Amino acid sequence: MTKKFSFFSKDIICVMLATFFYQFSIQAVNPLMNGYARNLGISSTFAGIIVGVMSITSMILRPFAGNLTDRVSKYRLSLIGGILCAVGDFGYLFSANASSLLFFRIINGAGFVLCTVCLATWMAYLVPRQHLGAAMGYYGLLNALAMAIAPALAISIYQLLGYKFIITLAGVSAVAMVVVIQLIDNHAKPSVKLEDQHFKIIQRDALPVAIIFSLLSIPYFVTQADIVMYVQERHLNITVSLFFICYSIALIIIRILLKNYFDTISFGTWFFLCIIATIGYIILLTIMQNNFEMILAAVLMAVGFGIMVSVSQSTSLLLAPLEEQGLANATYYLGSDIGMSVGPIIGGILPTIFPLKFFYPAMLLLIPLTAIIYLFNRNKLNAAVQYN
Repeated sequence: MTKKFSFFSKDIICVMLATFFYQFSIQAVNPLMNGYARNLGISSTFAGIIVGVMSITSMILRPFAGNLTDRVSKYRLSLIGGILCAVGDFGYLFSANASSLLFFRIINGAGFVLCTVCLATWMAYLVPRQHLGAAMGYYGLLNALAMAIAPALAISIYQLLGYKFIITLAGVSAVAMVVVIQLIDNHAKPSVKLEDQHFKIIQRDALPVAIIFSLLSIPYFVTQADIVMYVQERHLNITVSLFFICYSIALIIIRILLKNYFDTISFGTWFFLCIIATIGYIILLTIMQNNFEMILAAVLMAVGFGIMVSVSQSTSLLLAPLEEQGLANATYYLGSDIGMSVGPIIGGILPTIFPLKFFYPAMLLLIPLTAIIYLFNRNKLNAAVQYN
């Protein structure tokens, strides 16, 4: 009799905990880095460079991390990634000038890249292919928890206890990640000999998914960067701090409710659901006048963007061969990096070109472009569920 698979094995739980700890260490520091840099006497321009260099580091190192993940045990690279995250965090504490802060920010970014690619691939390695969608849902759930808790906690506490307390807490969280992975028995060593495999920048089968995800992530990252400004400029009587709290709560509920469907429903069904929800939240953010409309927009964003996070990652892994799972993950995350970098830039340019009332409607132009890419690749994308 075949042993029934369980998501509650020690190894899987430890990978999910490690995911929470490393993500917490990153997300607790990110919203405070600009203020911390300026508190050290660094100019606002250079402080912006220090904040943004992590995204640049991610984009440059993603392909290398993907190739390494397919060649080296996931344990070894995750260990290196966790150590680099900890070194970066504790390095911030001893930074006295712009150059040292920039250096440790790059170190932190390198650790972040290794952790994201390795832990997601490790999670995929530990589950059967037919449960990959649910696995990425669980993985995304721990990410969502960290991304909801860490910034809120950091912003609340630093005003009472200072920047260095939060940075120390982030460093301890990175150390906790390193400790947790010591408890994992299966170190996910590559099962395929890769001596003849050449270095690749992207995993070709995963590329259409990464492009679709990148385009749908732009409105999310624009909102993340500019919703406070948008509400202030429109003089709306709205509690904007509720937006991402409601988004995170909705996302957690959605992933719990839908976790068993990610492995049985084709990409196209999820895609059209996410497109409709994306159009919905863009329209709501355009016309909103009160907290109810803002919260409804947050819920629709959890559907439009949050579901696509899990579906895109699992589809990328299902389309790629087993020996290129790390590279597929790196390609998927590269799409996220591009959205994270391009979104705030677009958000900064749009108000200089159009009146503010066109700020969100302009992003509807991404929808037909995304649909075209899907239509050209729909057969392959929809067949991914059948491959496992």
